[in-house]
Amino acid sequence: MHAGSVRLCIGLLLGATALSLSLTAQPALAQQRPVTQPDPSSPAAAQAAQQAQTGAATTPEGTPGAPPQEQDKLKAHETEAEDRYEPELNVLPEQAQLPAPGAVPGIPSLTQAEADIANAIYFQRCAGCHGVLRKGATGKALTTDLTRELGYDYLKNFITYGSPAGMPNWGTSGEMTEAQIDIMSRYLLNEPVAPPEWGMKEMRESWKVVVPLDQRPKEKQNKLDLDNLFSVTLRDTGQVALIEGASYEIVKVFETGYAVHISRMSASGRYLYVIGRDALINVIDLYMDPPAEVARIKIGIEARSVETSKMHGWEDKYAIGGAYWPPQYVIMDGLTLEPLKIVSTRGMLYDEQTYHPEPRVASIAASHYRPEFVVNVKETGFIDLVDYTDLKNLKVTSIAAERFLHDGGFDRSGRYFFVAANARNKVAIIDTKEGKLAAVVETQGDRPHPGRGANFETKEFGLVWATSHLGSEHVTLIGADPEKHPDHAWKVVKVLEGQGGGSLFIKTHPNSRNLYVDTTLNPEAEIASSVAVFSLDDLDKPYQVLPIGEWSGIEQGVRRVVQPEFNRDGTEVWFSVWNAKDQESAIVVVDDKTLQLKKVIKDPRIVTPTGKFNVLNTRKDIY
Repeated sequence: MHAGSVRLCIGLLLGATALSLSLTAQPALAQQRPVTQPDPSSPAAAQAAQQAQTGAATTPEGTPGAPPQEQDKLKAHETEAEDRYEPELNVLPEQAQLPAPGAVPGIPSLTQAEADIANAIYFQRCAGCHGVLRKGATGKALTTDLTRELGYDYLKNFITYGSPAGMPNWGTSGEMTEAQIDIMSRYLLNEPVAPPEWGMKEMRESWKVVVPLDQRPKEKQNKLDLDNLFSVTLRDTGQVALIEGASYEIVKVFETGYAVHISRMSASGRYLYVIGRDALINVIDLYMDPPAEVARIKIGIEARSVETSKMHGWEDKYAIGGAYWPPQYVIMDGLTLEPLKIVSTRGMLYDEQTYHPEPRVASIAASHYRPEFVVNVKETGFIDLVDYTDLKNLKVTSIAAERFLHDGGFDRSGRYFFVAANARNKVAIIDTKEGKLAAVVETQGDRPHPGRGANFETKEFGLVWATSHLGSEHVTLIGADPEKHPDHAWKVVKVLEGQGGGSLFIKTHPNSRNLYVDTTLNPEAEIASSVAVFSLDDLDKPYQVLPIGEWSGIEQGVRRVVQPEFNRDGTEVWFSVWNAKDQESAIVVVDDKTLQLKKVIKDPRIVTPTGKFNVLNTRKDIY
């Protein structure tokens, strides 16, 4: 298994709640009708006995048989096998179990209890990179034609030791036990089980307006500096913490979905949207005193992305959520989350023109130039520009880009959207003003994983956009200044070498002259717990290593350091020191000018912190 982002695209938590998935009896989520035996003394039983003896059907009057032509007509209307099943229209209760894989000769089987453990681990830690149906994306495919060829011992060792290309060392890090690794190795030798679908009925049943619009304040009620708040994911607890950027104090901790993947801000700066890996979206009103959740909805079984409309005149009007399973996106009312329009992304691969059953919605961005959402469909390689001006007559422009689209962000102008097609080692660039593909660029590294990327200006190439890589040490700079430096635009202009593979995020700020690169998933603990810092004034100068894990004062665990995030003014950089749920974690704050430790934020409530999202930087796409 190759790990992906925290984004945080990783599934790194052991003690989290098992994914609530269910599957009815085959075929196709159908349930067989119960068979009722007739009373032996009844006319029906007598008729059945007569038919069994004569081999002929009887008419309602009990006369044997019918003319041959009538028998042909009757046979044409006999109940076929598929008609004996009644389709199950309701998703089973969330706590229902996925069935254990069936026994295959020569393939080790799992008990139901082991299957429950394996399903929970897989969907929490592996599905984000390898896919629900294990067809691969950021991580390699884990279909049984491949895993059975590799064999049990290979799988067990790979899960245990990981790889420098981004696969976490689940065993040697202590994050999985030997028993769990044994179960997962056997699990991968058996066929995957598909979760149920999730449509409008299920969405509306999950939808709740906690605080109606007419009960929300007309003006800001608190004294918080909203633009310098941080929304911090507390991954394993299913929470986010609001932390003040000036005082470093926790304002409030909110219950959310499991392992919140991202936080996004409304254009007005009032509403904070978070989405868990379990596809639960929560909306928090930052104007209230204290800030409070005002609406929630579950858009599927697994998800990663949420965004709101940002085009002038459409601010806060709509929200959109993208699901991994079922593969679909839903457009909602921006203030209440009422689901309005669901669009499936199942379809053909852009290049091979073959059908894919699981094209997951990866990152979503909101255009600043058109009333459109930029929806990146991972497996098929299409970038959909979704025009939200008329939901009844929805207009979608599908741009063929590259397969395995993942995360990305805008350039400094906000016009061009860069998105990594990480399994293809490419970056696709969309001109959101013209609504077309600008370029597809080879990154010269292994599996680009930019988060939202980093924008900065160089003397030689003008403005550039940069990405780090999950599978290699490379940091790639792509020209992003088509007006002043057209010769360098949409080309790799420079490749730097960082500490190693396993990077998830790269970050800078318009007020900073430093470029920060994490290596969260590197199997070497020293590298995973530190960050590389490049000087933007001299990119040829060797990078400086900041020992963030050591600075945290935490002595236990791997102390994985993830996602640099600037404060509002670009004077401080916050890093998560991410340990297991039963270990101490922290947030380390570094002074951007001096690159010295400024503050360590510790609190019993800070458990498995991963993503951190400054309100202003997130709202304005500053990175």
